[in-house]
Amino acid sequence: MGRLYLIGDVQGCDAALGRLLDELAFSPSRDHAIVLGDLVNRGPDSAAVLRRLMALGASATCLLGNHDLSLLATARGLRAPHRNDTLDSVLQAPDRDAMLHWLRQQRMALHAHGLLMVHGGVLPQWDLAQVLALAGEVEAVLRGPDLVDFLARMYGNEPASWDDALTGADRLRVIVNALTRLRFCTPEGVMDLKADGRIDQAPPGLLPWFDVPGRRTAGTTIAFGHWSQLGLLLREDVIALDTGCVWGGCLSALRWDPASGSREVVQVRCEQAQVPGR
Repeated sequence: MGRLYLIGDVQGCDAALGRLLDELAFSPSRDHAIVLGDLVNRGPDSAAVLRRLMALGASATCLLGNHDLSLLATARGLRAPHRNDTLDSVLQAPDRDAMLHWLRQQRMALHAHGLLMVHGGVLPQWDLAQVLALAGEVEAVLRGPDLVDFLARMYGNEPASWDDALTGADRLRVIVNALTRLRFCTPEGVMDLKADGRIDQAPPGLLPWFDVPGRRTAGTTIAFGHWSQLGLLLREDVIALDTGCVWGGCLSALRWDPASGSREVVQVRCEQAQVPGR
């Protein structure tokens, strides 16, 4: 039986991803990798990362992060490039359409091997079934004819909390913000999408989303990326794997054995120098 690896935010650092797969002795015919989102941007070669992951075929499953959605919006002319974006290797590539099409087919959330996997977080009032159903709503729009309208209205920090009665763009925006951008929220699940930093730097009244009392997914171990200043976190209920590769840190993989629950971390240093101004 092959090995299962979870991989943190790659963000266009293809050389580091290649070295990590070599370090793992990753075999596409035997092993499986799940990449926890933010495949692209800020690093030196987003196109190479996408081509490498596409070439792995069914041996790799990728989640979508906020930077991946930003690429889709930028490619459609619906978002102005940020001064620190490094998306031109995709946007100007002869095979850009193939890469963008592939990206649209990737997942917003995944429940497999005893884990719930997202890029950012989940709101405390969502249970496992609801997380997957809401992720599916976004996935359907990403793959469907309403993509441009969705991307045009995707950005914004409001509504800041979930309501089952939400519809249309507001509903999808809350789902996207939680699954790809969430770090801190109130005990009632109101998101603060500007707050960043370490757990001990939480602004008054805010908690890391995974520490909200009564979180309805508390019975499921959740793996995620997105939060480089949190770094590597290995708890029984929470696995965080964004170790800041693009900021001069490491690219991390976790070997996960669903049968025994055993975990082994493998890391490679990233040669990418820190980019000023995140």
